[in-house]
Amino acid sequence: MHTINTHTRSLKAVLFDVDGTLADTEQDGHRPAFNAAFKEFGLTWDWDIPLYGKLLKITGGKERIRFYIEHYMPEELDRPNLDEWIASLHKTKTSHFKQLMERGDIPLRPGVKRLIYELRDKGIKIAIATTTTPENVTYLLESALGKQALGLFDVIGAGDIVPQKKPAPDIYLWVLDKLGLEPSECIAVEDSENGLLAARAASLATLITINNYTCEQNFDGAAAILSDLGDPEQHFKQISNGSINFDKNWVDTQILEKIVKESS
Repeated sequence: MHTINTHTRSLKAVLFDVDGTLADTEQDGHRPAFNAAFKEFGLTWDWDIPLYGKLLKITGGKERIRFYIEHYMPEELDRPNLDEWIASLHKTKTSHFKQLMERGDIPLRPGVKRLIYELRDKGIKIAIATTTTPENVTYLLESALGKQALGLFDVIGAGDIVPQKKPAPDIYLWVLDKLGLEPSECIAVEDSENGLLAARAASLATLITINNYTCEQNFDGAAAILSDLGDPEQHFKQISNGSINFDKNWVDTQILEKIVKESS
């Protein structure tokens, strides 16, 4: 009988980004939610798709609002209690985002659900490493995977639990510490240049699955760049495989182990 020698397995955990990686939340979720919050606050601001693509270079919703004010609406800098006002505006945006999630308007990207359950079955830890709020993570996962979704993940690192957001490596270092694992035992799955910079600064091998907002970004240093994780019936498109030779067109545990091994 064929047995698997688990002592030779180098992959111990997969660390997922959320927005743009697990689901295409930016165009269909966060952007409309920001615009709905602006309208509710009586603002004439409108973040269209090209503008939002530029604003996505700023990680964190509250940080994105402040950046927009500084560069596009500087007269708002004189608003009393600006930080509190931004926080309130962002909280309202999060409420609108939740409504979109509850309607099931934002499904997971190809291969995500399959891979998560495959990793659980094989005893490989799964973690979240994101700059989005814990509430947004909960809304997305529970709407897509059911009420038990949070229990699928061993560690969830989200929001303001670290001082600096991506491209700083803080969130990845925090998650690695909670997992009690070395970077060489893990792989990050990201969709953006900032995410890649954060993961690589934490010494993590990184798989990129691009989306419409990030497809033109610089992914030097990624182990591989794909259209998505793919499924047996819905193959990914290979943008760049680095030094990795794929023997199938969907990402599974075997491919992730190969990336970690060849990246170490």
